[in-house]
Amino acid sequence: MWFKNLKLYRLAPKAKLTVTDLEAALNLLAFRPGSSQDNQVSGWMPPRDDSGLVYAQNGQILLRLHVEKKLLPASVVNQASKARAIQIEEQQGYKPGRKQMKEIKEQMTMELLPRAFVIVHDTRVWIDTINRWVAIDAAATASSDEVLGMLARTLAPFPIVPLHVEVAPARAMTQWLCENEAPAGFTIDQNAELCSTGESKATVRYLNQTINQKEAVYRIREGKQCTRLALTWNDRVSFVLTDNLDIKRVAPLDVLKEHQDAQAANEAEQFDSDFTLMTGELAHLLGDLVAALGGIPPTTD
Repeated sequence: MWFKNLKLYRLAPKAKLTVTDLEAALNLLAFRPGSSQDNQVSGWMPPRDDSGLVYAQNGQILLRLHVEKKLLPASVVNQASKARAIQIEEQQGYKPGRKQMKEIKEQMTMELLPRAFVIVHDTRVWIDTINRWVAIDAAATASSDEVLGMLARTLAPFPIVPLHVEVAPARAMTQWLCENEAPAGFTIDQNAELCSTGESKATVRYLNQTINQKEAVYRIREGKQCTRLALTWNDRVSFVLTDNLDIKRVAPLDVLKEHQDAQAANEAEQFDSDFTLMTGELAHLLGDLVAALGGIPPTTD
């Protein structure tokens, strides 16, 4: 249940989302299987097998975007097109021209699509209507953009805005390393990345090792800044913060796992319990993290 990554956004100041309206809007773009000629199909699906398209609990909303994309490499199309072109050349007595080759490739693509492999992936969206967080469980920008694009098609007016903070994450993380002290409630872990601000983009990475403060200061004086830093929040959740304000490798620690409801009667109750625990902890974590970065500028929130 726990999100592994958080692409962070905010609900727009005047945005008001009700479960009823949201369910109706998502239903218009609910997932429906495509035809044999569709290269990609996407749509909303229930986050839990027995729920509607909107799973809601105590002001927390969970959505799920389902995408099916056919894998048809260009090399396969080109190989099939060349074979077809040879056949046509034998029939008509001369090689196909550029326009005819384009038509052949289009035809071969149509013929091959029904036999192409299908790649399936789901991306989940958490909307905190109380604290106005919006988080997409995606490691890559392309995946989050895919979700934002579908949300833009689904909801009007678009209720999501970028998240801005007063202090740039790279600047804050660099300062924390220089001082060897994380903000209140956080501790620095054993992974970090320092990247040159110059054209060389020279990078130093610390993986699973204690970061030596003197060495870190030396690297920073060379002109590097911290672009990734592993942190732990209140001994409860570990994660990696990036200079883009992305949160990666989110993991609940043992103190939280011990509190998970082991007495749940069924999978639905376990899902409810896990979702309540995750959203409660992450909402507090995000509040503390944004506060450590100077807060949200009043003009953007």
